[in-house]
Amino acid sequence: MVPRPTREVDIDKQAWRAALLSRRARIGARERADTAAALVAALRPLSGGGPVAAYASVGTEPDTGPLLAVLPEVLLPVLLPDGDLDWVRWEGELVQGPRGLRQPPGPRLGRDAVADCAVVLVPALAVDAEGTRLGRGGGSYDRALARAAGLTVAALHAGELVARLPREAHDRPVGAAVLPGQGLVPLPAPDPATMPA
Repeated sequence: MVPRPTREVDIDKQAWRAALLSRRARIGARERADTAAALVAALRPLSGGGPVAAYASVGTEPDTGPLLAVLPEVLLPVLLPDGDLDWVRWEGELVQGPRGLRQPPGPRLGRDAVADCAVVLVPALAVDAEGTRLGRGGGSYDRALARAAGLTVAALHAGELVARLPREAHDRPVGAAVLPGQGLVPLPAPDPATMPA
């Protein structure tokens, strides 16, 4: 038996995730290529200020492969048993990790290595106009974003920047999103008065 969510925000997030994942399953090759190209065009110019924290995309996520190929210095996450993220300098190799993720082998730099990155690219199913990010629900990137000091950016397909998403106190906003046809879209910080307690 699947546990039933007891809070309205959990139900809202589950509904959003289901709808967005269904839509992503129908995205064609041309749109996927446009999204990957938008990531390169928007983030390559920002990569000169230090390492970029990124991720190796899987499934229907925006393809980060072309971006990883052109960045001079990249840190990629390694999922830890507690759900947090450690970081490894990417040297071009990926191995299978937990939960179907692809991650780099190599010496781990620690959970706080993300704080030294000029740009932190994170996966998202959607982002709203205040920077609220909807992920897969594990909380790994919310923890990483709490340590990030650089520009935080969500990679999105077209149509995934929305007016408003459900938000909880632990949800960390992003500072920008990248979408095909729009490039890098800066997002305002959320109003603390509207944040959940």
